[in-house]
Amino acid sequence: MKQLQANTICYANPILPGFYPDPSIVKAEEYFYLICSSFEYFPGVPIFRSPDLIHWEQIGNVLDRISQLDLTGQKSSDGIYAPTLRYHEGIFYMITTDVRGIGNFYVTATNPAGPWSDPIRIPYGGIDPSLFFDDDGKVYVTAQQGADYDSHAIQYEIDIATGEALSEPQVVWHGDGGPWTEGPHLYKINGLYYMMSASGGTAKEHREIIGRSDRPYGPFERYPEPILTHRHLDHPIQYLGHADLVEDHHGEWWAVFLGVRLTEDGYSVLGRETFLAPVVWNEGWPHMDNNEGIVSLDMKVQRLPMTLPSLPGSHTAIIVGRDEFDGELGPQWMFVRNPTEGSCSLTEKPGFLTLYGQAGGLGDVSEITFVGRRQQHIHASFTTCLTFMPIVDGEEAGMCIRRDEDAHYELGIRRLNGRNILFARLTVRGESNLVYESETVTERLSLRIESTEKEYRLTCSEDGQNWTALGSGSARALSPEDFVHKMCFTGAVVGLYATGSGKASSTPAHFNWFEYSV
Repeated sequence: MKQLQANTICYANPILPGFYPDPSIVKAEEYFYLICSSFEYFPGVPIFRSPDLIHWEQIGNVLDRISQLDLTGQKSSDGIYAPTLRYHEGIFYMITTDVRGIGNFYVTATNPAGPWSDPIRIPYGGIDPSLFFDDDGKVYVTAQQGADYDSHAIQYEIDIATGEALSEPQVVWHGDGGPWTEGPHLYKINGLYYMMSASGGTAKEHREIIGRSDRPYGPFERYPEPILTHRHLDHPIQYLGHADLVEDHHGEWWAVFLGVRLTEDGYSVLGRETFLAPVVWNEGWPHMDNNEGIVSLDMKVQRLPMTLPSLPGSHTAIIVGRDEFDGELGPQWMFVRNPTEGSCSLTEKPGFLTLYGQAGGLGDVSEITFVGRRQQHIHASFTTCLTFMPIVDGEEAGMCIRRDEDAHYELGIRRLNGRNILFARLTVRGESNLVYESETVTERLSLRIESTEKEYRLTCSEDGQNWTALGSGSARALSPEDFVHKMCFTGAVVGLYATGSGKASSTPAHFNWFEYSV
């Protein structure tokens, strides 16, 4: 038998740039599959496929029906938290928490691209549930319970067909004494059970810790140091943690986890992103990066080479270029909460995305008309062509860069006192200010938002050649680090929107195309 020689595998981190936090991963036959949190956005739980852990394509979204995910009344950074993906005997399982919704549940599919089942609810646990299939046929749920320094992991057995608990929950893991023991995963590797979780909260103290036992309920001997963190390191990647382990085709181990690329001023509009690193085993303990700087933006890893099956179409989760709106919306597009029926159409005017405004606006926790995609580069430009002639006061449509209800910038056309107004508006910490207003009779306008490390610039053009600056806003103000009352778990999303400002609008806003350029 020919012996394989280790190759130097080179790749760039993050493997999923932009707001893709809380990754979970499995290998099924020749492919790897990965999912992330989606919070208030619908459809929920984006799912990706890769032959090699490096090149990823989005194949869909797990929760794409209101029967699976009803986000009515959910505020930003509520909704879907920390899903876990598992594969057992030909079936995929996605388990998660619908915060302030139906709580903990799982769905199943034989095809990871869908369709997935309706939710099967489970009775216990706070957030971040995980599934483990043991060799003896038993199935365990491990979940976070409690808050702050009282946060810990509970575990119980379930009937995987029904979700019914077959045992009472037991406290199995207290972490390392820090706050927010979250994202617990149970594994069985080489005959030992490993309990791995995050600790310290998803910011500068974030870290991944692990324990092991010869029994699924422990007690778990905790490794005395974090196995993944940059909390004491001056490094361009921070907040590392919330990891999941996977074994590749050659028996090599890897970890996916979240991290943040902070600017020199200590913020990032992109939010928490998905990173990849090799796992090295030492005396039965897995290691990734304990303040050593192993996790970097440019990775060089000595590993056995993988056989790379070909995938149709794009091999990357970064989609740049122009969307002509001449077919279905790609899986990267999403709505804030569930879209209202009839509010979004690609068939009413072929070759255009047509939006109808609802009573709710960008600052409201209600049904709103917003369709967008994640910002994946700090330096980027987003452009669209809008045809809109509002006839009722309050009708408005345009382009927006959004963090949540309290932080968003937009430009577009609105109807005010019987006149059509070209405008730009900045909302920071819940306070909105118009930075540009000018009467217009133009029905068709190109709108552009340009992103830099420091600011967003809002411009427009009547001919697509000559651009007029309408205003600019601080990038920091749209970052998750700039929250006031409630932590923000998402990153910037750029989108197209319409509103009737208090009542549903009957005037269509037609968007000819959308272009993402870097």
